[in-house]
Amino acid sequence: MCSAAESQAWMLCPQCDLMVKLPDVPQGSRASCPRCHSVLTANWPEPRKRPTGYALAALFMLLLANLFPFITMKVAGLSSQISLLEIPRVMVSEDYSSLATLFLAFVQAIPALCMLTIILLVNRIPMPVSLRLGLARILFQLRSWGMAEIFMAGVLVSFVKLMAYGDIGLETSFWPWCLFCLLQLRAFQCVDRRWLWEQIAPMPPLPHAPEKGVSGLEQGMRSCPCCTAILAADHPDCPRCGVIAAPRRKHSLQWTLALLFTSLMIYIPANMLPIMVTETLGTPYPSNIMAGVILLWSDGSYPVALVIFIASIMVPSLKMLAIGWLCWNASGRGHRDSERMHLIYEIVEFVGRWSMIDVFVIAVLSALVRMGQLMNVYPATGALLFALVVILTMIAAMTFDPRLTWDRVREHTTKEPRLDGK
Repeated sequence: MCSAAESQAWMLCPQCDLMVKLPDVPQGSRASCPRCHSVLTANWPEPRKRPTGYALAALFMLLLANLFPFITMKVAGLSSQISLLEIPRVMVSEDYSSLATLFLAFVQAIPALCMLTIILLVNRIPMPVSLRLGLARILFQLRSWGMAEIFMAGVLVSFVKLMAYGDIGLETSFWPWCLFCLLQLRAFQCVDRRWLWEQIAPMPPLPHAPEKGVSGLEQGMRSCPCCTAILAADHPDCPRCGVIAAPRRKHSLQWTLALLFTSLMIYIPANMLPIMVTETLGTPYPSNIMAGVILLWSDGSYPVALVIFIASIMVPSLKMLAIGWLCWNASGRGHRDSERMHLIYEIVEFVGRWSMIDVFVIAVLSALVRMGQLMNVYPATGALLFALVVILTMIAAMTFDPRLTWDRVREHTTKEPRLDGK
């Protein structure tokens, strides 16, 4: 058994399971896997001060963004003004508490919790060990569910839609919200998972001497999906973080396909049912996603129509096809093009969240367009169904184990990890 000090130099790539001996990473650089090119670790300058500063500034900007008005709209002498906290309140008043909950969770609660967790962990704030381990375990899992920047994109799309009806004004909290979106992204970027776990608990010793350039599965070893510790393949629990796992995610393909088929069944009515209702002079006009794209295109808003079409129609459809293709290939029926499959997986994992942009557009419109008998906008059933499709496809991508696409690759690599500047 190798010592804990020696185990610091070794890492199993979480994406392709290749055993890599990490070089000395210069400050301001990062090391990437020589096979799948995933980032393994990064050496940030001032690893405590930078994320702390960005996270504190982000939380302060979030507080300011919730204290003041966000957007104002004026139509035919009538005006409507909203704050960020009014958006979920309006959805609750229209009996769409589920959408309000998703908005509060994805746009405000999860990003704020992540910033607070970063501050607590990188600065070694005194707390029970169990709490520290629990926060570290959920931090990087929550990252994918924070959608502040996607909501910001939805706000910008809403502006283009509303400009056809009246004047839009940016109020005090709009600018703090923009800064919050940028600062929380930067705070996450400055926290390296491997470095963070080294500050929380020591790396456990390696079960035996590793062989560079060979998959962990071939050597009887596995990587902890939470803290990246290298463990014996037959040991289910990690002594460092306590996560119980297997060399490969159990029933990964079955779970992924089940979630995929469920999202596909919901996706059909989500596109057919109205996603929002526009009431003008007392007459309701329901519209689904495609009808909204056609209306924007006919009004000459070609870029916005294209954004909505790509994010709400093309991306979910292609994502479901891509997940199905990944499962087909990982089951052994496809071609042995692991690099291409891994690239598809990374694209699917990245773009999946952006399909929520249409749901956030509806949230902004339904809260802002409240003009009495002149004009009102309400969310409809299709919005909730579409949000469920996005969530299910995100979970499907998370349950898929990308290492399955590399398990049939038997050639060993002697390439060294690539060092890139940040």
